[in-house]
Amino acid sequence: MPSASQIKGTRATVSVQSGPRWVVPAKVAVFVLMLYPLARLIVLGMTGVNGGLSANPIEFITRSTGRWTLVYLCITLAITPVRRMTGITALARFRRMIGLYAFFFAVLHFTTYIWFDKWFDVAEMLKDIGKRPFITVGFAAFVLLIPLAVTSPKAMVRKLGRRWQTLHRAIYLIAALAILHFWWMKAGKHDFEQPKIYGAIVIALLGWRVIAWCRTRAARRRA
Repeated sequence: MPSASQIKGTRATVSVQSGPRWVVPAKVAVFVLMLYPLARLIVLGMTGVNGGLSANPIEFITRSTGRWTLVYLCITLAITPVRRMTGITALARFRRMIGLYAFFFAVLHFTTYIWFDKWFDVAEMLKDIGKRPFITVGFAAFVLLIPLAVTSPKAMVRKLGRRWQTLHRAIYLIAALAILHFWWMKAGKHDFEQPKIYGAIVIALLGWRVIAWCRTRAARRRA
């Protein structure tokens, strides 16, 4: 029969592995909440409330899914700084789910373009790439997201080991390409208000990482 100290140690181990009790309900709430953009598109398309999907539904869906992809990328990048500044380590448990949501909306964004906008017309898409380089940049960001999504399961984390972390640092490049994609897309109408906001957020989040890395490196040298 296990002793009281062994039972206590087992409970502590289970508690560390499962995390705070609020994590599971919070993850469920976040999971449902992050479906809002998709639910909104469905409701607008079916009911026509507030003008529905506007006079150009394909453009509306393309831009909406693209914008939410960028929002979820920013939230994913924000997890680590917020976790370290608040000391709430359980926040790391939300990062994979939010990152997968970013990929999900990127898939919707890309699918809307190649299917509903171009109807899989390769020649037309190639012509678009020549005229609008922002599409090339956006496609590059999407392609880089694929291996991150594929290697997100815990089994892949264990299999890749340290290489997993190196691979997932590609999110920094993806975020930069997403901002460039958004900036060039808005450049045609000289509308830089939103790209500047998102650009500032991404620069701040990446800048924080550079500063943190420099401080860690300096501390190691002193040690």
